[in-house]
Amino acid sequence: MAQTIYEAMGGAEALLALAEAWHRRCLADPILAHPFEGEIHPQHTERLAAYWSEQLGGPTTYTESIGDYSSVVRRHSGNGPHEQMDGRAVASFVLALDDAKIPTDPRLRFELIAWFTWATALLNHRWASPEEVPNDLPLPRWDWGGTEGW
Repeated sequence: MAQTIYEAMGGAEALLALAEAWHRRCLADPILAHPFEGEIHPQHTERLAAYWSEQLGGPTTYTESIGDYSSVVRRHSGNGPHEQMDGRAVASFVLALDDAKIPTDPRLRFELIAWFTWATALLNHRWASPEEVPNDLPLPRWDWGGTEGW
């Protein structure tokens, strides 16, 4: 059986380190910090790590005990176009891969960057307003072949 992206990255510990590194970079960036100026959940990075883990083939902790994809999409919808922010988020993610010491295997890095770029666009720009987001969206998964149906 082939290893999942989650496993190839190093599992839960690696995903938490990556979520923490990306979040630190976002807070240090004057454009990316803006969405975090309001109230942030005290376990934001742990929840983010669980969400990313599930998307990348890890345990289903996020959808079983934290939240659902529709709620995540609603929180990120309705903010209009923000290409500069999206680009900076992806660039910060790429740098955070090194900060978190994610393995440098080229195939793994390619998949992670492709996934994060796709997930950022899908999450932020598929629906124009939170009210348009369906209630039953399944959390999309990404594996070595990308994703289907999205």
